[in-house]
Amino acid sequence: MKKLSIILAILAIALTASAQTATQVLDKTAAIVGRSGGASAHFTMSTGSGSVSGTIAIKGKKFYANTGSAKVWFDGKTQWAWLRSTDEVNITTPTQAEQMSMNPYTFINIYKTGFTTTMKAVGSNYQVHLTAQNKQRSVQEMYITISKNYVPVSVKMRSGNSWTNIVISNFKAVNQNDATFKFNPKNCPGAEIIDLR
Repeated sequence: MKKLSIILAILAIALTASAQTATQVLDKTAAIVGRSGGASAHFTMSTGSGSVSGTIAIKGKKFYANTGSAKVWFDGKTQWAWLRSTDEVNITTPTQAEQMSMNPYTFINIYKTGFTTTMKAVGSNYQVHLTAQNKQRSVQEMYITISKNYVPVSVKMRSGNSWTNIVISNFKAVNQNDATFKFNPKNCPGAEIIDLR
């Protein structure tokens, strides 16, 4: 009986040592997603008004998203958004919520500043719940589902009373050229450029 108690105590210590916190899981995910060379993935984003699918290239805070009907370039400060329906390129300085609605990987920086985190297992994945400590933040809460390989599978975020759901697939670590994240007029010949900054 004493041996059984010792074995159980050792197992309990081992399990406690191997348990990870939400922050540790996000740190490992951020290291993979935020690799210095960049990455790419497919995504499907759904809101109350519909859904859209496309591809995204990322490198740090920079991203380029292409859905076929729209293209968005973000160089870390300025965003250029082209819509096929109007053939216009709108130049803006996006808010945090606007960045996150187009770049599901923005969470790799956001979780470190002013969010409370909890985590639970969902199937074979981790699900991290982030809640903003400051109620004035544009993104109030997020659910990030992460595989055991520390690759994001989905992101669900709330801004006001609206939820945005993003499903991510085909994540690849791929080196990205910085020019990918800046709009070049040659990409959309003839488009009207409107500066809204």
